[in-house]
This record gives sequence, structure tokens and C-alpha cells, in this order.
Amino acid sequence: MVQYAPIRLDASFAALADATRRGVLERLGRADASITELAETFHMTLTGMKKHVGVLEGAGLVTTEKVGRIRTCKLGPRRLEEETAWIERYRQLWDARFDELDRVVEELKRKERVDGRKNRE
Repeated sequence: MVQYAPIRLDASFAALADATRRGVLERLGRADASITELAETFHMTLTGMKKHVGVLEGAGLVTTEKVGRIRTCKLGPRRLEEETAWIERYRQLWDARFDELDRVVEELKRKERVDGRKNRE
């Protein structure tokens, strides 16, 4: 069984839970950007954007570098492999449960058809 670092997963999913932070990741996937550029893109204050970037940075999803007065943000080194594996594990679990449910429903339909024929005879 795969072992996951719960603190890392919690930080990642907390960071990804916010639409603005997901948008920041999408934006940084296209090109690096300053905090000011991100704040303008998302129509927020610098302070608000700094908080969002701080959460993403804490999760290892974004890195920042300050040169002079400008803090540039770029995607971090994490590739969300643990998160993907965690999601895949539960996707497989749910697929198996739905497959079993399909089998039960088909069996009930088959019995219903057989019982319906018996009642008509």
C-alpha cells in the first residue's frame, strides 16, 4: 500500500481548494509573473495576492524570488505526484464499488424478468 505524507497532502489540497489559487497556478503555467501582475489579473489587492501566493508557496507549488522591489512567482518543483496517486487510489475504489452496484442491479433486473414470466404462466 502506498504511504502518503498527510501534512503534504493537506497543504496541497488546501491550496488547491481555492479557485483563485488554482487560477494562479494556471497563469504561472503559462509564464512567470510578479505579485503585482497576479493581483491585477485577479482584481485583488497586493496583500490578498501575497496571502494566496504564500499558501501556494507553503505547499511547494509556487516559488518566489525577490529582485529589487519586484517579487516574481513561478511554478514550484512539486509535480503533485503524491496527490495524483491518492486520487487514483480512491478513483479505483469507487470504480470497483460502482461495478459491483452494476452487477447487483443487473441481477435484480434478471430476477424481475424471470419472476414476471412465472407470474404470467
